[in-house]
Amino acid sequence: MTPAKINARLSSPVTILEGIGPKTAKAFARLNVFTLEDMFFLVPRRYEDRTNPKPLSDIEPGETECAVAVIDELSVSYGRTEAVISDWSGSARVTWFTDKLGFLREGMKIALYGPVSERYIVPQFMHPQFEILTASKAPTLIGKMFPIYPGTASLTQRAISKFISSALTQYSGECLKEFLPIRILKHYGMMSQRDAVLQLHNPRDNDKLIRARNRLVFDELFLLQAGIIMRRRQNSGKVRSQALRPGKRFSAFMDNLPFTLTDAQRVAAYEILTDIEKPYPMNRLLQGDVGSGKTLVAVLAMLACSDSYAQAAFMAPTEILAQQHYINLKASLEPLGLNVALLTGSLKASERKKVLADIYGGKVHIVVGTHALFSGSVEFANLALVIVDEQHRFGVLQRNALTAKGISPHVLAMTATPIPRTLIMSVYGDLEVSTLNELPPGRKPIRTISLAPHGRGKLRGFVRKHVRRGEQVYWVCPLIDDGERDLASVSSVYQHLRDVFPELRIAVIHGRLEVGEKAAIMAEFSAGRIDLLVATVVIEVGVDVPNASMIVIQDAGQFGLAQLHQLRGRVGRGTAESVCVLLENEGITPEGHGRIAAMVESSDGFALAEQDLRNRGAGEICGTHQHGVTDFRVADLVRDEKILLLARDEARKLLAEDPDLLTEPQLKQEIMRRLGRVLELAVTS
Repeated sequence: MTPAKINARLSSPVTILEGIGPKTAKAFARLNVFTLEDMFFLVPRRYEDRTNPKPLSDIEPGETECAVAVIDELSVSYGRTEAVISDWSGSARVTWFTDKLGFLREGMKIALYGPVSERYIVPQFMHPQFEILTASKAPTLIGKMFPIYPGTASLTQRAISKFISSALTQYSGECLKEFLPIRILKHYGMMSQRDAVLQLHNPRDNDKLIRARNRLVFDELFLLQAGIIMRRRQNSGKVRSQALRPGKRFSAFMDNLPFTLTDAQRVAAYEILTDIEKPYPMNRLLQGDVGSGKTLVAVLAMLACSDSYAQAAFMAPTEILAQQHYINLKASLEPLGLNVALLTGSLKASERKKVLADIYGGKVHIVVGTHALFSGSVEFANLALVIVDEQHRFGVLQRNALTAKGISPHVLAMTATPIPRTLIMSVYGDLEVSTLNELPPGRKPIRTISLAPHGRGKLRGFVRKHVRRGEQVYWVCPLIDDGERDLASVSSVYQHLRDVFPELRIAVIHGRLEVGEKAAIMAEFSAGRIDLLVATVVIEVGVDVPNASMIVIQDAGQFGLAQLHQLRGRVGRGTAESVCVLLENEGITPEGHGRIAAMVESSDGFALAEQDLRNRGAGEICGTHQHGVTDFRVADLVRDEKILLLARDEARKLLAEDPDLLTEPQLKQEIMRRLGRVLELAVTS
C-alpha cells in the first residue's frame, strides 16, 4: 500500500519518509543529511558504469565487469557455488562463496556484476552480484550507471538508494521548483533542476550525468555570484564612511623610510589609499606571500587615518602576534606623535581600564589587539579603519563585531596564505583584492631540503653551523606531549635535543603555556638569548625574528601545504642564508610525501596554494567552511573554474538589467533561501 503523501518542503526532516525512524535518521545525520534537501543533494562519490554488458570474450581479468550469460554447468560444495557460463562469444567461470544458491538451475539466464580474475586462462567472476532474467522482467542490476554514496556502518548502499528514490518519487516535483531565468536555460540548453537531480541519482548514461552535474554546479556558483553582487550594490553608495587622507605624519614617515617600496607595495598602497579617500567603506583584501611587506602597506593606511583625526584598530589572531605588532608599530609610529595601545585578554584589570578609557577618550590613535577588541566593554571615540591580520582565522561575526564599534569603518583584511584566483572570484567576490607578489630587496630565497629518517645525522652539523654563525633555529613538532600517534612531541624532542646539543641554549613554546610565558620566551628568542626554540605551530603566523635562519619541521608529512609554507616563512626574514629542513617519519603517507616534494620544488606561495586547494578543498584552506560560503555540494572550485566564470558573467549581466530581480521573483527567493544569512543580504522580499 502506498503511504499517504504529506505536504513537504525542502527543509522537511528525513523522518517524513516511511521507514526512517530516529535510528535511521541518526545514521543519515552522520552523512550530514537531515532534510529532504540534503537527501536530494547527497552527491554520489562515484558511479559504477553498467550501461553496456560485455561479451564474455571481452571480459578483462583485474577489472570489475558486467555481463549477461546462460548457466551451462552448476556445482555446489561446502561453502561454495561454482558455475560455467556462456554467451554467443565464449565462456567464463563464476564462483560464489556461499552454498545457499540452491534456486539456481542450469539453462537459466543471469546478469552479473563483479570483479574478474583469471583461472587456467579462463576469466572468472569472483562472488559477483547477480539476478535471474526472464522474458517478462527487465534487468535491474545492469543497463545503467549505479551511484555509490558516502556510507556509514549502519547504512548500506541499498538502503541509501531506496530512501533517496522514495524521496525523489514522492517529493521532488513538489520541492524542486525552477528558479533560473528561462533565457539562461534556453541559451545553454540546460535541463531543469528537477531533471538534473533525478539524473544525479539515476543517470541514463555518462552524457546525461555530465549535463546534470554541470546544471547543479552552475546553480551553486550563479546563486553565490548573484548574492555577492547584490550585497555589494546594496552597500555601495548607501553606507557612508569617513574619508581618510594622508597628511603630515604620512609624509614624514615616507621621507624617513630607509628603503624603497617594491613595485607591488606601491600599487597596493595606491589602491588602498584611493579607496579610503572615498566617503563609503573600503572592503579590500591584501594578500601577499610571507615576507612580502603587508604590514608596511597597512601602516600607510593607518597613518592616513591618524592624519584624518580618526582611530584605527589592528586585530591579530594570537597574543604573541598582537604583541609583536604592538612593539613594531610603537617603535615606528610613536616618534611621529602617535599613541599606540595594546589590548589583549591577559592585561591586568588596572591596565585594561586605563587602555579602555584612553580609547574611548580618543587619546589612542592605533589600538592593536586580539579578540578582546570586539568585546562589549570596548568603545572608540572615532573608529574609521579596521585592519584584520590573518583574516581567515576570524569568523564573519567576529569581524562584524569589531566593525560595529565604528560608523561603517573602512576594512582592510590581510592574509599571508595566498588565496587562489578561483577562490577569490567566488568566496571573496565582494572584496577588492590587492596582491603583493614580490619580496623586498635583500631577501634571499630559503633553501628547502627533505631528510629521510636515515639521513638525520647530517642535521647536527647543520644546526651547529647556524648557531656558530650567531644565528638561531626553530624546531617544530606536531604534538605537545607524546600521544597515541607515533609522532614527535615538543616534550620528547626537547629532552633529546638537550642531550644532543648540551652546549646550546634551548627552550620550548607551545599553546598550553600561559600567555605571559609565551611572550617572555618569544622576547628571549627575539633578543638572541635562545639558540634553539622547540615549538608547535604556535609560531606559524607572523612571528618575525630576522636572526632565525633555520627551521626544522619534524614529521613534516603531517602538515598541509599552506601550513608548511607558513612555517617556512618564519626564516629568511634577515640577510643570512636560510634553510628549511623537512623531516620525514617512518610511516609517511604518499600524500604526505607529495606535499614535502612540492615544498622542495617550489617556494611560490600562490602555486602551493593552488595545489593545496586541489588537495584539501576551499573551506579548509581558507577557514571559511564554518560560514557555509564554500560549502558547495556539487561544485569544485578548481575543476569548475570555467563554469564559475560563466556563472559570474551571467549574474553580472542579469543584475545589470534588473538590479532588484523584479522580473525573477523565484530566483530572488532562492538566493535569500540559500545565502541570505551567510551573505547578510538585506534585499526586500
